[in-house]
Amino acid sequence: MPTRPARLPAVLLALLALLAVVLAAPPAQAHTVLQGTDPAAGSTVPFVPETVTLTFNEPVLAVGTQIMVHTADDTMVNVGPPVLVGNTVSQAVTGELPAGQYTVLYRVTSADGHPVEGEFEFTAADATSYGVATPAPTTSPSPTVSPTTPMTPSPTPTTPPTTEGPTAGISATTLVGGVAVLVVAAGVVAWLLLRRRPAQ
Repeated sequence: MPTRPARLPAVLLALLALLAVVLAAPPAQAHTVLQGTDPAAGSTVPFVPETVTLTFNEPVLAVGTQIMVHTADDTMVNVGPPVLVGNTVSQAVTGELPAGQYTVLYRVTSADGHPVEGEFEFTAADATSYGVATPAPTTSPSPTVSPTTPMTPSPTPTTPPTTEGPTAGISATTLVGGVAVLVVAAGVVAWLLLRRRPAQ
């Protein structure tokens, strides 16, 4: 009675061919996956932290990476570009941050160039603020009383004596008296000379 040919070698050949196809196929690339957030998704925190941080399973590229934080009334409170450190991406917030629900929208670029995006929410129990100037108290300054400075009398200017030529300082009476004395003396001398002349 003839026997059927053994099929075992054919099955082995088929399995080897399938294995070769699987090994020759390129390995599938895993995309970036969000592993955790701070604040945690769905959590309630005392107030909004200064930065919202996302942690991924691998570093992401800065190109195309963006994080937006919105209040319950859809006011955007994120400020500046996101900061990438290792597997984390942090986004600063600013302004008046009321209590309530916040929505975080993110879009990052994985190492293989594929964009990864998503969103999560958290709730702040109390309000806070960052980067808001606090007005200084409007108190009127006390008037400054300066010490009284004694008044120093101004010196009286002295007028120098006026000189009016060579006869300055000689009064008119003295001058007239001197002339009269000279006239009288001249008359006396003339009279004595006339008395001594001999008679002719």
